[in-house]
Amino acid sequence: MINTIHARITKIALVLLVFWFGCGKSDPENSSSPKSGQTTKKQIDIPKFLTIGTAPPGGTFFVVGSAIADVADNYLSSTVSAESTKGTQENIRLLGKGDIDFAMANAAISYFAVRGEGNWEKPYDIQSVMTLAPNVGLFVTKKSSQINSMADLKGKRVTVGPEGAGFGYFLRPIFEAHGLTYNDFKPVYGNYNASVDMLADNSAQVAFLGGAVPNPAVVRVASSHSVKFVPFEISATKQLFQDYAFFMPATIPADTYKNQDLDFSSMNVGSMHLITSVNVDDSIVYQFTKSLYEHRMDVVEKHPVGKAINPNNVVKNTGISFHEGAIKYYKEIGIWP
Repeated sequence: MINTIHARITKIALVLLVFWFGCGKSDPENSSSPKSGQTTKKQIDIPKFLTIGTAPPGGTFFVVGSAIADVADNYLSSTVSAESTKGTQENIRLLGKGDIDFAMANAAISYFAVRGEGNWEKPYDIQSVMTLAPNVGLFVTKKSSQINSMADLKGKRVTVGPEGAGFGYFLRPIFEAHGLTYNDFKPVYGNYNASVDMLADNSAQVAFLGGAVPNPAVVRVASSHSVKFVPFEISATKQLFQDYAFFMPATIPADTYKNQDLDFSSMNVGSMHLITSVNVDDSIVYQFTKSLYEHRMDVVEKHPVGKAINPNNVVKNTGISFHEGAIKYYKEIGIWP
C-alpha cells in the first residue's frame, strides 16, 4: 500500500515538473523585465521606422535630435533614427512632404512657417510636440569698442548667422523694434565659430551668438577676449514680447561667462522645439511624447538640453499649436495649462 502511494506521489511530481519546465518557467531572453544595464523596448502599435530631422552634424540640433532618437529607439517598437538635414527650414518642408515624422526646429522659424509669412510660399501644417531649450540671443562686442547700444550698430560690421539658415526670422524683428534694418549696418554671414573668429580679428565689430546657456561660442570668445554684451532697449523687448509668442525674457546670471559681473537681461529669440506634421497619427505622437518624457533623464545623460524636458517647459507656447497626440499625454499627467 505504502509503495503504491509512493508511486502515485512520484508520478504526480514528475507531471508537475514537466509542466513547470514546459510552460511555467519564464524565458530570460523573452522576459519583460530589463536586464541589468539594458533598456527594453515596449511593443506598441506604431510604424516600423520613424525619422527625426535634425541639422548639419556638429550643431546642437543634430546632437540633441540624435539623443532624442536614441532614447525613443530604446523604448518604442519602431526603429527611430536621426537624419542630418540643412536645419529648420528643410525640416519643415520634409514634414510637409511626409518624408520625415518628427523634426528639431527653431520656434521663430516655425512661427512664420505655419502662417505662410516671410519667405514661406505657403502655410505649413506643422505642430509642436514639446518645447525644449531656449535660444538666448546676444550681440557681443569687444569691451574696448564704443558700441554700447543697439543704435550703435549703425555702420558697423555685424555677424548675422549662416546665410540661408533662417536667422532673419528672429533678427529682423529685433532690428525693427530698435529702429534698424539690414541696410543700416554691414551684415556678415557665418556660423558661430566663424563669428567668434571674425570678432577676434576685427573682421566684424559685433557678433550675434545664440543658443542654450552657457553658449560654447560665448564661452570661447569671453575666455580669449575682453568682451561685453550690447543691451536691448526695454521698450523694444516689451513690444517684441507683445507681438511675437516666441520671444521671451531670459536672464543670464552673473558669472556665467568670464568677467561677467552682473546679471544680463537678454531674450529667448526662439526656443528649440520638437515638431511634427498635423498628418501624423495622434497615437504615434502620443506614444513618442510619452516615451520621451518618461525617460527624459536618458536624454540628459546624452546632452544637458535634456533638462528642458520638464513639466514647466515642455508645454510652453511658442506661437504654434500643439499636436493632439502630445496634448492627450500632457493632460493625462496633469501638466497641460
